[in-house]
Amino acid sequence: MKKKRKKTWLIVLLCVIVLGSAAVLGVNGYVKSVGGRYMVSPAAAAGIEDVDCIIVLGCQVRDDGTPSPMLRDRLRRAAELYDLGAAPKLLMSGDHSREDYDEVGAMKRFAVEAGVPSADVFMDHAGFSTYETMYRAKEMFGAQKVLVVTQKYHLYRSVYIARQLGMEAYGVAAEGDNYAGQSMRDAREVLARCKDFAVALWQPEVDGVGEVIPVSGDGDVTNVWPQKPAQALS
Repeated sequence: MKKKRKKTWLIVLLCVIVLGSAAVLGVNGYVKSVGGRYMVSPAAAAGIEDVDCIIVLGCQVRDDGTPSPMLRDRLRRAAELYDLGAAPKLLMSGDHSREDYDEVGAMKRFAVEAGVPSADVFMDHAGFSTYETMYRAKEMFGAQKVLVVTQKYHLYRSVYIARQLGMEAYGVAAEGDNYAGQSMRDAREVLARCKDFAVALWQPEVDGVGEVIPVSGDGDVTNVWPQKPAQALS
């Protein structure tokens, strides 16, 4: 009897694992399929009319305040798109939860040094996650039609979230995909797509969204963040 019961539980466990894996792979494939429909080349992006801004998603900044290779590639692509006339403004979104760690400051410095006027570069100091970045881009900065720049593996999810939130979003992949630890990032991204599939259905409000700062205005108003959160949101 005990042997039979143990076998039953093993079958149940196996079924749960199989069904769970199928669900994960199905959701992952769906998010990639939807997001992938709206990926375009830089040249094609330049032909899209009336884009409000180019959203650049932040990532690691080195201890000396310079962008990591992955972030540098995103910023180069964004500067290229700006030079092509794809959009009149850049929106840098990243983590500036501590005085000694400032992704968006490093991102803006890079863009300005690349020739983008400071007034055309906005900073979202509280872009702690992909969902928060897209939510704030729409609700706080008033963006409706956007280009999103990040690496291709991350772009599917980024565009998917933006579209689910009601923005007309197109993705332009940054060059480069052979970064240290990329295999682990690719694996984690599968789970992240499943998580944000659920979050995008739920669409929770994001804390810290204050007065609207139209991305059509002067980006220098965001140089000093009036309500910088004390710590990153989960």
